[in-house]
Amino acid sequence: MKNIRNLIFYALTIGVFSGLMYFLILKGQVLEINKVTITKDPLTTSSWFQFIDTYKQNITSPLAILLLQIITIILVARTFGYVCKKIKQPTVIGEIAAGIFLGPSFIGMYYPEFSGFLFPAKSLPNLQFLSQIGLILFMFVIGMELDLKVLKNKAQEAIVVSHASIIFPFALGIGLAFFVYERFAPAQVSFLSFSLFTGIALSITAFPVLARIVQERGLSKTRLGAMAITCAATDDITAWCILAAVIAIVKAGSFVSSIYTMLLAAAYVAVMLRLVRPFLKKMGDIYSTKEGLTKPVVAVFFIILLVSSYATEIIGIHALFGAFMAGVIMPANLNFRNIFIEKVEDVALVLLLPLFFVFTGLRTQIGLLNDPYLWEITGLIIAVAVIGKFAGSSLAAKFVGQNWRDSLIIGALMNTRGLMELVVLNIGYDLGVLTPEIFAMMVIMALVTTCMTGPALDVINRYFPEKNVELPESVIETGKYTILVSFGSPERGQTMLRLANSFVKKAPSNSIITALHLSPSNDLNQFNSEEYEQESFAPIHEEAKKLNLPVVTLFKPSQNIDRDIIETANLGNFDLLLVGIGRSVFEGTILGKVLGFTTKIISPERLYDTITGKEKFFDYSIFDDRTKHIIKAVKGPVGVLVEKNLTKIEKIFIPIFSLSDSFLLVFAQKLIHHSDARIIILDASGVIRQNPELKETISAIEQIAPNHIALYHDKKIEKEFLEQQDLMLISLDSWKKAVETHSLWLSNSPSVLMIRS
Repeated sequence: MKNIRNLIFYALTIGVFSGLMYFLILKGQVLEINKVTITKDPLTTSSWFQFIDTYKQNITSPLAILLLQIITIILVARTFGYVCKKIKQPTVIGEIAAGIFLGPSFIGMYYPEFSGFLFPAKSLPNLQFLSQIGLILFMFVIGMELDLKVLKNKAQEAIVVSHASIIFPFALGIGLAFFVYERFAPAQVSFLSFSLFTGIALSITAFPVLARIVQERGLSKTRLGAMAITCAATDDITAWCILAAVIAIVKAGSFVSSIYTMLLAAAYVAVMLRLVRPFLKKMGDIYSTKEGLTKPVVAVFFIILLVSSYATEIIGIHALFGAFMAGVIMPANLNFRNIFIEKVEDVALVLLLPLFFVFTGLRTQIGLLNDPYLWEITGLIIAVAVIGKFAGSSLAAKFVGQNWRDSLIIGALMNTRGLMELVVLNIGYDLGVLTPEIFAMMVIMALVTTCMTGPALDVINRYFPEKNVELPESVIETGKYTILVSFGSPERGQTMLRLANSFVKKAPSNSIITALHLSPSNDLNQFNSEEYEQESFAPIHEEAKKLNLPVVTLFKPSQNIDRDIIETANLGNFDLLLVGIGRSVFEGTILGKVLGFTTKIISPERLYDTITGKEKFFDYSIFDDRTKHIIKAVKGPVGVLVEKNLTKIEKIFIPIFSLSDSFLLVFAQKLIHHSDARIIILDASGVIRQNPELKETISAIEQIAPNHIALYHDKKIEKEFLEQQDLMLISLDSWKKAVETHSLWLSNSPSVLMIRS
């Protein structure tokens, strides 16, 4: 009844008010007689032509064009970035290349009509201002990512290396400007302005790209990585201060007249450090949690950011310096900075920053370099930039006590220019100091010097091989039984820790368990890496506390996980390495069905490899390449766990296929002694029956621990028996044979620990 009443009310309301509106519109049209003069064109008054005309206006409206530009830019930038990531180049290279691709150097040259529609000249100011907002947010993040505590700890060495890496290329840049000024400097631009901008363009270092490379190379936790980050941070602060002074000189026209601007800039810095920073510290101490960072609080920080940017813009040292300074003085509370960076970084890096790359690409006209002489000058600029930055950084690092390998690596990293170079170049272009030709040459230099960082590091590592990874002394202590547990997810790490504990439970003081977690993520920065490490090991510490088991933890962002696992295992000379294989490896495969991992989704990679003959239907090499590499390269015993809801380790099944499997009895003894496990051994091939020594070993175990070990000779294993077992312990060789012979009991097996002796 209530529904009917609501329906009647709805119908009456819609009908009455629709009729009233129609009546008013009819009456209102009479009023047009004295107000509107309508000229009717029979060719354009039809509904279709009106729709087409409206559609054309909609599709070419400034907002529609801007939205289409943003969509295109993000898609192309992410695609190019993905390709660069696959070839082990920083994603920023792909984003810069995407900008050049969409600009006049490619799309504009080969598809001018499409380029004219997508990037009409009247739309570029909108794109420029939006990209500037992205840059302001990005520089704010860069300022927050600077850890001033690290700078204080290594200030002396960092200042020497950093300032040497600036003064060398700066001096060479001024020398270069002396030779190219007459031919390439814009009219009405003084040599002082041109030379200063050439010097700063050659001496800049891309702190964010360098930091990301340090993370990807697994150097962030090392002394070398800390040194490189500190030098880059010092370089960043110094270079931006110099850039602010250069901008002031260029805008003022001379050094003397720029003094007033510099005095205002000094007053601005003093206010930010002495007044604003203490205020922000108090706020950061109070609002350092996600719940505390409410919208009004976030608004306060953003207002400070915008006011700081506005102040430096009107002073005459560019808004980006104000954004950078606002980030530097943000509360030093790591939790606060991490939360705030997460709020800003995605919007700045994913949405707005690619607009800057494309806007730079639209300005970059590589087609202007249409003469061999111009390419010779481009090569000269690249050579001067590399020699100045690489040599200056390397020699300074060697002088302060670094070895040649570390010095060269610091030089290669400091030679990375990336985005920061583009920021400087665009400022110079906007101020009219750089011509389109020089601008294009400098953009190419930025691309080349950033691209060469990865290959340069590889060459250095090849001729100056890295020493083995450093391990705590407690890990490599001799005379104790040592197990290395390498885990991915914390939940899997807990399971593997329980398994490791079952081998040493009654003698924790005579054993060392080390938990290793390597992160392949390229998205870690120096703030969230510590939080990520804590989150990864929190379940491990919790489980270790329950087990009353001391655990040593090792964490490291890694570019090559299998290599680092192998080096850690071999350096520590562990008695056993435990690695886990999840269900996802087997899901959707023939072997997965044999093991009981059923899923509706078929793995396309496995299916393709099976069809092409790269992978057999039944093959232990169903392991991924990483696991196969670890099994092959680790010197000591390796245990590979295939976990199927392993909650307890009390009943264990060990099939013996050959005499070489006898080493499994050592592990059986440990499980019985430390965990009171009950072991059932299957003499699958009659090996034990024919070998008196193995019989005696099993009998000796039985005498020490009665009713804890039993020997089966029946090859037929019932499903019910397997379902009662907690774990199957098997050698890797026997695993291969079981799979090759299509042993039916594999599909009913419990969790499996394959061991390669």
